[in-house]
Amino acid sequence: MEAILVGVALFLAFGNGANDNFKGFATVWGADVLDYRRALVLATLATLAGSLASLLLAPSLVAQFTGRGLVPDAVAAAPTFMLHAGAGAALTVFAATRAGLPVSTTHALIGGLVGAGLAEPGREIHLGALAGLFLLPLLASPLLAAALGMLAARALRRRPGADCACVIAPTPALVAQGDGSRAVASIAVSPAPTFVIADNAHCRRQPGLIARLALPDLADRAHVLSAAAICFARGVNDTPKLAALLLAGQILDATAAVAVIAAAMAAGGILFAHRVAETMSKRVTRLDNGQGLAANLITTALVLCASKLGLPVSTTHVAVGSIAGIGAAAGTLDRTTVRHIALAWVVTLPMAAGLAWLLA
Repeated sequence: MEAILVGVALFLAFGNGANDNFKGFATVWGADVLDYRRALVLATLATLAGSLASLLLAPSLVAQFTGRGLVPDAVAAAPTFMLHAGAGAALTVFAATRAGLPVSTTHALIGGLVGAGLAEPGREIHLGALAGLFLLPLLASPLLAAALGMLAARALRRRPGADCACVIAPTPALVAQGDGSRAVASIAVSPAPTFVIADNAHCRRQPGLIARLALPDLADRAHVLSAAAICFARGVNDTPKLAALLLAGQILDATAAVAVIAAAMAAGGILFAHRVAETMSKRVTRLDNGQGLAANLITTALVLCASKLGLPVSTTHVAVGSIAGIGAAAGTLDRTTVRHIALAWVVTLPMAAGLAWLLA
């Protein structure tokens, strides 16, 4: 039984990596800042770092995804309960990944817990805990992300068309001084260099140019860093949920459970991330550097805040929400693709619940 539970947990983590690992870098690949392979390597490394950091940053998420509070403690303590819940979630995430649809492993795992709980004697599910601790954060987070994305898109419309930042040396100037009877010319120097943001041609014409920085290059680096931050945040938020499968069965301690889950997530992303990456990067909308950076910062902030508060939000829901919000405000959103993704979100929980119930 323990070997089967370990296999199910690793299969779910593998599917999670395939569906989720690249999502932070979706806007980077979509904006042609990096090619797919380089983006995938950075996404994997950042996710691994977040997985290891989850031991310190998100310990409360482990307790929530053992099923305690959602089902009676006696049910949650049974290894077969976690086996059925994990298997239902794993099959759901794997099917969505094969279809190229970005879904929430969190959503699937909650569905698996509900379905496995309904199959146990007594069929007792604490609906208040289901709604307050799980469903409310999952429903609210993409709406909040979309609203923030629309606000960010409107703000970005007002950005100046500058592409260069330069530092100009202090400029000497003639200053007339005198005592009233005669004037004497002297040279005065401004006390500090001048910082100018303008187009490249204007910066090159400036006398006394000390330093010049191309803003597009800076935007590229900031965009990549923001993508890595999302992957890090996702590792923090998702790894404890999957490690809970192993901890509930008392198979491994917390450190070992996180390590093996992180390795399986990395393998899944490296081998099978391309289909979901194509949907997120090329089909939902196409963002420029500024828009992609804004979407990534929104996603990172919301996911990290939720992790610290112990709220099980979905990085998928938040990332798609922020990207879709910006695309909608910019008029570039592919609404057909978004409808397909939304339908997959609706189906995820009942599908995982049904599969877990059937397996039980």
